[in-house]
Amino acid sequence: MSDSSGGSRTGGSSDEPGSEPASARGRGSRRGRRNRSQGRAQGRAQSANTPAPSPAAEAPHAANGTNGATGKGRGRVKGRPAGSALRTVRETSAGGLVIAGIDGPKDDQVAALIGRTDRRGRMLWSLPKGHIEQGETAEQTAIREVAEETGIRGSVLAALGSIDYWFVTEGRRVHKTVHHYLMRSLGGELSDDDVEVTEVAWVPLEELPTRLAYADERRLAEVAGDLIDKLHTGGPAALPPLPPSAPRRRPQTHSSTHRTPGRRSGRGQQQ
Repeated sequence: MSDSSGGSRTGGSSDEPGSEPASARGRGSRRGRRNRSQGRAQGRAQSANTPAPSPAAEAPHAANGTNGATGKGRGRVKGRPAGSALRTVRETSAGGLVIAGIDGPKDDQVAALIGRTDRRGRMLWSLPKGHIEQGETAEQTAIREVAEETGIRGSVLAALGSIDYWFVTEGRRVHKTVHHYLMRSLGGELSDDDVEVTEVAWVPLEELPTRLAYADERRLAEVAGDLIDKLHTGGPAALPPLPPSAPRRRPQTHSSTHRTPGRRSGRGQQQ
């Protein structure tokens, strides 16, 4: 039979360079099969005499608590036993926005704020506040804390609202609630004698949105403005009644927190 190149093919040996006779190829194939069989037998013998690897050798990351596939840890908290959980505690504080000249023109009204220096050296202004002590109501705490932190005596007029947030400190998870009140200044002099306060200042009401460091307290200042308008138009009777507040029956933990302005998880070293 002729191929396309015009040459001829026969059933015998080929004359092409580098080819070998079919009989030689058959003998080589049989020798290759024998060699492969001998190699497999030797491999099985070596495996039988080799001890099995330990689990730690097969999975080197398992011993140190990491994932062998990715090399990443499993999230175990350093210094805390596996499976342990943070203890949750609840703390309650109270404070106030105390205003001098609250019955006069708004342009003459000023609020007493406290300033604290944060870890970056920034002065952060906020409302005075502190923990409710055993036997105190929230209103009594607000009056006491305002006096201690600013030197100004005040009386409670209305509730501004409450702020609550979570933070972690000293091995516990704290859920904190702070009750705030609108207060009338009754006298006194500004004082920064409190060791937790860096500065104290009278701040005009119109400057509170830019002076207060925390957004939630700026919202309370807006509520205070609405309540002052009601006070001017309808007198104290126009203000909403104070919510009930019972004296605290048990002492509570006191945790200091650190908060970056603009975040809701904690507050800059406030009580």
